[in-house]
Amino acid sequence: MRFERLDCVCIHTDNLDASLRFYEDVGMRQAWRLDRTTETGVPWTLVGLDFPDSTSSQLTLSTHPDRKFVEIEIRVGNVNAAFRDLSGVPGVSWLAEPFAIEAGHVAVMAAPDGNVFVLIGG
Repeated sequence: MRFERLDCVCIHTDNLDASLRFYEDVGMRQAWRLDRTTETGVPWTLVGLDFPDSTSSQLTLSTHPDRKFVEIEIRVGNVNAAFRDLSGVPGVSWLAEPFAIEAGHVAVMAAPDGNVFVLIGG
């Protein structure tokens, strides 16, 4: 199973309105927004931003209270197949096994070098 492309880089913000104003001022535009709730009932939001170059990956803003780090999201054709294939790769550890989202499935892995990747796809 291959990584197909960079889907987005997700960064944390404590002030979504101020961040949106800044990124819109530098030429990005809001493409989508998802309002969610943590397992403990705390609301949080994801906002996808498009660059002016339509061939670019997105920048995503997150207000998740427990995920205050950068997430690299990689597109794969099939998350469940990638999970099975990559489970055999030495040094890969899974932080989250595949689960369903609005647009397919997600799994979260740590590479042997400690970098974390969110795999997103069908």
